[in-house]
Amino acid sequence: MNLRDKLSPLGHGMAAQSHDPAHPHTLWHALHPQLSKLQAKLIGHSPLMGLWLIKETTARPELLDKLHHTWNEIQPQHTLSSIESAWLLNELYGLGPLQPLIEDGSLSEIMVNGPQHVYIEKQGQLHHTGIHFHDEGHLRGHIEKIAHFVGRQINHRYPMMDARLPDGSRVNAVIPPLTLTGSTLTIRRFSKRPYSLENFIQWGLISELQKDFLQACIQGRLNIVISGGTGSGKTTLLNALSFCIPDDERIVTIEDAAELQLGKQHVITMESRPASLDGDPPVGIRELVINALRMRPDRIIVGEVRGPETLDMLQAMNTGHDGSMTTGHANNPRDMLSRMETMVLFAGYDLPIAAIRRQICNALDLIIHVDRHRDGKRVIEEIVEVDRMEGDTITTATLFHWENDRLKTTGLRPGVSPLLESQGFKLPRALFEE
Repeated sequence: MNLRDKLSPLGHGMAAQSHDPAHPHTLWHALHPQLSKLQAKLIGHSPLMGLWLIKETTARPELLDKLHHTWNEIQPQHTLSSIESAWLLNELYGLGPLQPLIEDGSLSEIMVNGPQHVYIEKQGQLHHTGIHFHDEGHLRGHIEKIAHFVGRQINHRYPMMDARLPDGSRVNAVIPPLTLTGSTLTIRRFSKRPYSLENFIQWGLISELQKDFLQACIQGRLNIVISGGTGSGKTTLLNALSFCIPDDERIVTIEDAAELQLGKQHVITMESRPASLDGDPPVGIRELVINALRMRPDRIIVGEVRGPETLDMLQAMNTGHDGSMTTGHANNPRDMLSRMETMVLFAGYDLPIAAIRRQICNALDLIIHVDRHRDGKRVIEEIVEVDRMEGDTITTATLFHWENDRLKTTGLRPGVSPLLESQGFKLPRALFEE
């Protein structure tokens, strides 16, 4: 019997749509029985996401030829339509119904809440897509495909997984019994073309003079922390600032999942590693920071500090690695300082709070706080200078703050001005005047 003759009403209110050969339920029932045979012949029993291994423009024609050739061996009585070919290609080599979203460069986040609900973030706004998986098993299969590809595992013993896809996207997955509504999958997308401070000017987030100030701070080797909430643009700003680093400096970057795109030649990129399937021990951010100190770096850039590695990062900043940068989750700059105190205590040393604050004060020069507003717009909310210790308190000075839809000066001239000017960076008076 021809496959198209097998297409029948599916029930559950789907009868009208089931006659549509392009409807997901129709494609599933018609083609899914052949998937295991195709997989065995095309890619063996270890699923590989071929569409992400090589550029789609060169991958698809070759993969389509192989698919059609193999299909003709299995089902010579049925010729695949273009829709059927695309469906099989996405199921075999991609992430099934999510593949069109993966290939959409305008999306910043893809969120799967169980098999029936897929959301996206576009230009800071959340949207329900109407895309869905056939069932929990269908979704779980694609989550396990990612786990196989990156050498991780996700099962009842390890029901959570963090991973990075070949295109740099960051993935988090959680499966039942930890989730009660089905498996969840969150994919954080990053622009293939990293943004520079010039883009921040175009978006109206900073002025030309403020860009020159930030550039002087980077080239003048100030230590900077970027704070903000989830999805507020911390990594985007860190990337943009890194473009200001001189080309003759040796940079070591350390991340949980490599996201930074520095666009520099002399860069060593390191990524933490969880325990492997073979029993290899994990390697955390802290171990990588300690090792980076032995690699003769001019600067160390840590994607995010969230634990005991904070102490080692501060020590690096205090021992000749000026110009280092990192990010951290916080609601405001003052909260970032408090969180760093707490994270230093995670290192397990019985240090007095006053000593920790003194180390933080000596290490940091600027905190740049970013935020995402309710309308989805991401802005630089504050630029704060870490000033000095007064008793046991770290004093700060707000240099710029977001007001009336632009970044305005407070009129304070930074205490680092003499340091920057001694290196040839002139800070015009107009920068600190309205």
